[in-house]
Amino acid sequence: MRRFWALSFSLLMTWFAFASASEVIVIAHRGACGYLPEHTLEAYALAYGLGADFIEPDLVLTNDGVLIALHDTTLDSTTDVAEVFPDRAREDGRFYAIDFTLAEIKQLSVQERRGADGEPAFPSRFPQGAAAFEIATHAELIELVQGMNHTSGRNVGIYPELKAPSWHAEEGMPMEEILLAELSAYGYEGPDARVFVQSFEFESLERLRELGTELPLVMLIWSPDHATEEAFDRWATVANGVGPWKGLVEASPEVVGMAHERGMQVHPWTFRADVLPAKYPTIEQELMTYFGVYLVDGVFTDFVDDAVRVLRGMGLR
Repeated sequence: MRRFWALSFSLLMTWFAFASASEVIVIAHRGACGYLPEHTLEAYALAYGLGADFIEPDLVLTNDGVLIALHDTTLDSTTDVAEVFPDRAREDGRFYAIDFTLAEIKQLSVQERRGADGEPAFPSRFPQGAAAFEIATHAELIELVQGMNHTSGRNVGIYPELKAPSWHAEEGMPMEEILLAELSAYGYEGPDARVFVQSFEFESLERLRELGTELPLVMLIWSPDHATEEAFDRWATVANGVGPWKGLVEASPEVVGMAHERGMQVHPWTFRADVLPAKYPTIEQELMTYFGVYLVDGVFTDFVDDAVRVLRGMGLR
């Protein structure tokens, strides 16, 4: 009970700080993947319907240079690739998306993520093999979001992450030029575009700036070593925001202030109703702390509806 009142007092003290904020956003992490298999058009559409402000596709490249929505560089954990193309694994036994054309990848069936033991990574989520899903391209996601924006009158954005861009470059398939060309083709240009481009690799963000983009960029961070003034000074030269692991915010809340002092937004990841830190009885209490105490500017979540409900309850929707 004392913890509840302490939290409520903190929320009251920070109310006016939030009231003046331009927007506190909910980012659909891999779509509404708490309810449907990640990075499918169905999961993206559900995330839109649940009220997401931005929808996040992780991006990798196919052998024919098409950006597809996939969290890993490999297809093993979320598709039936080993059954459809049993002889296409590399020497390490893994099936890499970059070794397949888009036409081949479209033959695969997407399922709920499996762990290293082959069992569902999130047992309470969508049942394995209960319906047919396929891997989506980045372009398909954009067309879905823009189409729904047209019919709904909303302005939901996209939040793509370049996965392993240095590895892709070593494979002879640099990603940055391809991404910028595709975004430009769909009208995403300039600093006010409804898009954030994120990466764990600062050099990739630098490359995007060298190519002339003015799009908002976000540096993804996770290590306690990142919680330094020097690191933030460096990132602020190209990035408009940081995406910290939420555990880093808990351990070093000062990272939020470091970012804000440099005009950078803070969007921590990942909030999951079915995987909660021990200190939080519910995802609602966890989200209230990040919004009302740590003063983050948005969150990545598998459960968009929970985050939207919390923001509404706080008067931020």
